[in-house]
Amino acid sequence: MTLFSDPICPYCHRVRMVLAEKGITVDVVDVDSNHLPDEVMDFNPYGTVPTFVDRDLRLYESRIIMEYLDERFPHPPLLPVDPVSRASARLFMYRIDRDWYSLMHRILKGSNTDANHARKELRESLIVTAPVFAAHPYFMSDEFSLVDCCVAPLLWRLPVLGIELPPAQAAPVIAYRKRLQLWEAFRLSLTEAEKEMITDLAR
Repeated sequence: MTLFSDPICPYCHRVRMVLAEKGITVDVVDVDSNHLPDEVMDFNPYGTVPTFVDRDLRLYESRIIMEYLDERFPHPPLLPVDPVSRASARLFMYRIDRDWYSLMHRILKGSNTDANHARKELRESLIVTAPVFAAHPYFMSDEFSLVDCCVAPLLWRLPVLGIELPPAQAAPVIAYRKRLQLWEAFRLSLTEAEKEMITDLAR
């Protein structure tokens, strides 16, 4: 199995978290998402990462890869067993991508004005959502799940995005971030480039 992964891509990061949590050994090939090798283009018609290859199977889009890995390597399970809870987890991942990752993309790729607006929106959204982070040890769950694998890379990148959360208003978010940053799978998933984003893993 081979994972083509950009060392600074948050979507690749969350797939690497799943691999680390399940102890799956794969060949991780570091690539630059802006200058992908022809091999990736052959496997993925959209020319994106992460791209995952398992024998004759070629997968792209991080959530599809994550769910495939969870089903092929069922221990530890990273999605609930019952259909209602699984659907809820998938909905959380969809909303995280639509509400938060879209704002991160605007911060990184948009004009200065648009980036500033997106930065303000993301900061305020995390503050408003703080009670959700306080409700359970993990995101809307008592167990570590694929949803956490989606949230963690975004929270790790907040300093790079120029977002500082107010300790009083966002205390549950900050506490959650610290818990995940101490999670072994998270630490194992970090590339050298990602480690350089924040020098203190415990903060």
